[in-house]
Amino acid sequence: MDEAEEISRPLGPDLSRDPPPPSSPPPSPPLPPSPSPFRRRDFALFWTAGAVDGLGTCASSLFLPLILLGAGYAPGLAGLVASVALVSGLVVSPVAGVFADRRPRRPMMYGSALVAAAAMGSVFAAVALGHVVLVHVLVAAAVEQAASATYGAAASGTIRRLVPPEGYPRAIGYLQARDQAVQIIGPTLGGVLYQLARWVPLLADAVSFLLVALLSKAIRTDLTPGRDGPPPAFARDLAEGLRFVCAEPFLRFVVVWTAGINALLGALYFHAVFASHAQGASPSSIGLILTLAGVGGLLGALAAPWLVARVPAARIVTGASWAMVPTAAGLAFASRTWAYGLLLSGVSLIVPAVAVVLQTRAVLVTPDRLLARMGTVLGTAGQGVAVLAPVAAGVLVAAYGGRAVALGCAGAFAGLALYATARAGLVVREAS
Repeated sequence: MDEAEEISRPLGPDLSRDPPPPSSPPPSPPLPPSPSPFRRRDFALFWTAGAVDGLGTCASSLFLPLILLGAGYAPGLAGLVASVALVSGLVVSPVAGVFADRRPRRPMMYGSALVAAAAMGSVFAAVALGHVVLVHVLVAAAVEQAASATYGAAASGTIRRLVPPEGYPRAIGYLQARDQAVQIIGPTLGGVLYQLARWVPLLADAVSFLLVALLSKAIRTDLTPGRDGPPPAFARDLAEGLRFVCAEPFLRFVVVWTAGINALLGALYFHAVFASHAQGASPSSIGLILTLAGVGGLLGALAAPWLVARVPAARIVTGASWAMVPTAAGLAFASRTWAYGLLLSGVSLIVPAVAVVLQTRAVLVTPDRLLARMGTVLGTAGQGVAVLAPVAAGVLVAAYGGRAVALGCAGAFAGLALYATARAGLVVREAS
């Protein structure tokens, strides 16, 4: 259940501080320093719930296909489970966003966690008893992803209630650091648990969902969305979130930038994996690529709040966008696995600061009654594009070679950087 999309309303000061060039809009004062969000009990519970959930999910998701293969199913069928589960989450997410903007969000959070616990608990029981049936695993994985999407939709509307506006950058940075740390620790933890018995990661995942439900239920803050009058028809509510994102220039910028970055980074990651495999790198060496990238993302997320407090937002967005161009070009000429890892680590180090800027402003420009729907629109756009990255990277590498793909990504990054340069000043002003 990823809630890193905690993204709302035209209140609050701008994060920019340094005076821009004459052609740029006048800056707004920076957000004042704020105490650590962990001093707020409910934020600490929210953060911990996400960490527990992420560890459980990462520990089990990588090994579910291995369990199916061990039960005698073909690799294609094992892959089908992951694809169906992913599509399930993407389909449910916008619908869950509407309900999260209509109803109390806290019950949605712990209720969906209990559903996910039941789904993964049933798979654990089947594996432990030696009765693995593909249809059962397929349905359980789809239910778990749908429940995760529901939790994520409800969670995307919580950040405004848990911390004050001046605390958004630090809170969002800590959420990103948590997610990056989980990506590093989770697979290793899953490997250790899998060595004990193949059903242990599934049990850990089910238990983690139960803990998430308890932690979410313990949150005392009222997370009910603000809304005047009875809600309109469901279809109208569903369309309102999309219309709001399309009508708000800043959010349009966020959609284009994040979708482009997700697609290009996904293509580069898989290009690095394919290229390393073609060069005869061992699985552990290929794993080093993801580890280095994860460490870079963790360090970037930890440093992001400090950077956002000292560097104008427009400079962060444009500077990071341009910095990705030489990094992608460098991947075209890298020949060692560690070089791929270091270059991707550099990209991962850059992205979190931009994410903090964009998510903070998205929280500030979106009304509370639209928070969940806005978050699901942005999340679905980014994830939907990222889903195509592995397939696109494989096809393009096979057709044109890895170097051409990396150079093509560098050119696309340059186009995205030009777009960011042209729009960053405007969207910072409009989001102030």
